[in-house]
Amino acid sequence: MTSDAREHEPTFTGEGAEPLGPDGLTVGRAAALVGVSVKTLHHWDAIGLVRPSGRTWAGYRVYSGDDIARIHRVLVYRELGSPLAGIGRVLDDPDADAREHLRRQRSQLVERIARLQKMVGAVDRVMEASKPGMRLTPEEQVEIFGADWQPAWAEQAEARWGDSAQWTQYAERAAGTTPQDWKTVAAATDALNADLATAKYAGVAPGSDEANALAERHRALISGHFDCTHSMQACMGRMYVSDAGYADAYEALAPGLTVWLRDVIFANAAAHGVDPESAKWV
Repeated sequence: MTSDAREHEPTFTGEGAEPLGPDGLTVGRAAALVGVSVKTLHHWDAIGLVRPSGRTWAGYRVYSGDDIARIHRVLVYRELGSPLAGIGRVLDDPDADAREHLRRQRSQLVERIARLQKMVGAVDRVMEASKPGMRLTPEEQVEIFGADWQPAWAEQAEARWGDSAQWTQYAERAAGTTPQDWKTVAAATDALNADLATAKYAGVAPGSDEANALAERHRALISGHFDCTHSMQACMGRMYVSDAGYADAYEALAPGLTVWLRDVIFANAAAHGVDPESAKWV
């Protein structure tokens, strides 16, 4: 083979790859360069939208620099929503001012980018407005719930129950809760805890009318965050005893309060037809 012949011999990029001619790009290389599929370029070739204008000595059709430029113009028009048939008519119009077309394309793209940026901003605002959990700063949380409150508890609760339907319901309600609303919730919680501790010291028996009324106040308070059934409340009663964090909080109010509260909740659940020992989160 002569050196002149080797200069025009197609080269290959790998096993099964299309050869690259000396005067342009094969369809595979062109597709990779402009970011479309080979199938797309074959289709555009078939309909006469962008036809490779060159050939290698072996007959492979190749795309020249002008062909690639035309592909880029097609991509711009397609991004703007123009149909392929309309794009072909514009590009093939002999009286068309190519630079004027490019200026119009650029103007339309800038307008579209501006609209998309506004949409992104709107989506960000919606996401922030619907962000799950407490809509309070850590400082506001401590102010409302007391010096012992730890803002990290809210994040821990989300990590623990975030996949549940009840957390979703809580998050939806919390997103619309104002700081004043939270102060009302905190006051109601403090009042209930004080009454629970008083009842425990007074020897109120689980299952009594007074104890059942306290259990219903407890369930109503929880239901302000998500719909709490007697079965769910029984599950919470078990958790109060088994979870050191909850147990410590109740024991600080009154020694033995944790187990007593569980028994109060259990007795009230049983009165409503729920077996507290086998209760499920339903």
